[in-house]
Amino acid sequence: MPSLRRDLEQVARGWRWTRQPLVPTTAEPHAPPRETRYFSTAWARTRPVSSIRDALQRFALKPLVWSQVRPRVHGLDRLEGLEGPVVLAGNHASHLDAPLILCSLPHEWRRRTATAAASDYFFDAWWRATGTTLVFNTFPVDRGRGRLTDTPGELLDDGWNLLIFPEGTRSDDGWVHRFRRGASFLCVQHQVPAVPFAVRGTFAAMPRGRGWPRPGRPAVSLRFGPPLSPAEGEAFRSFNQRLEAAVARLLDEDRSTWWESLRRAADDATPPAGGPDHARWRRVWASSEPLPDGRRRVFRR
Repeated sequence: MPSLRRDLEQVARGWRWTRQPLVPTTAEPHAPPRETRYFSTAWARTRPVSSIRDALQRFALKPLVWSQVRPRVHGLDRLEGLEGPVVLAGNHASHLDAPLILCSLPHEWRRRTATAAASDYFFDAWWRATGTTLVFNTFPVDRGRGRLTDTPGELLDDGWNLLIFPEGTRSDDGWVHRFRRGASFLCVQHQVPAVPFAVRGTFAAMPRGRGWPRPGRPAVSLRFGPPLSPAEGEAFRSFNQRLEAAVARLLDEDRSTWWESLRRAADDATPPAGGPDHARWRRVWASSEPLPDGRRRVFRR
C-alpha cells in the first residue's frame, strides 16, 4: 500500500492539471494573443444549482474550513439593515480567504453572493472552472488585460452581491498591495455600497505554495467594516482611495482596538496596510507570525 500511494503521488505530481505551456513565454517566438474562451457561469445561479451549492457550503465546506483553522469573525452586525446588492472588498493573502468569507456570511447573504475569480487560473481547465463555479459561484475576471466584462455589472443589476479582492491576486508576502480599481468602478457605476473587510492570519495559516493549512488549527481573523457609499459625483479613483483607507483601518482595529484605530485614523496616523519598508524576507517573516489563538489556559506555560 505505501508503494501504491507513492506511485499515485508521483503520477499526481507529474500530471498536467492545467493547459499552461511548459515553455516559458519569454522563450517562445512572438505570437498574437489568443482570444480567451468564454466560460459561461450562468448555470451556477439557477435555483437547483444554488440549492446544491448551499448544501455543499453548509455541510461540507464550512465544517472542513472550521476544522482546519480557528476563525474569529467580527462586524457581521454591519450587514444588519443593509439591503443588497453590495460589493464585498478587502485584502487577499491566501486561498483560505474566499471560503472563510463566504462561510462567515449570514445564510441569506451567502446565497446571493458571487465571487470574482481570475480567468487565467480558475478557468484555465474545465474541471477547475466547473468546481469553483459550483462551490463558490465564481465568475471570470480577466486580470491580465485589466478590463471588466459585462458579467459583474449584470450580476449587480440582478441583485447579486459581489465578493472581489481588489488586489487582483494573493499577496506574495502577506501584506496588502495596491488596490486595482475594478471594485470601485463597479460601486460608482452602479451606485452600490462597498462593504470593506480585512483578513488576518490566513497568510500564516496557508501562504502561497501550500495546498492545505498548517497543522494545529491556526487562528485567523475576519473583520467587516461599515459600508461605504459613493458620494454624488465622486470619481472611482477617489472612492478607491477611501476603500483602501477603510481596509487599512480595519487591519489596525484588528491589531489593537476599535477606539484606538479610530483615533489614529482621525490623526491620519493609521499604519500603512502595505507593511514596513524592509527586505522581502523580513516582510514575509513578520506576516507569518501566527495570531494569538485567544484560548484561555488553565495552567500558565
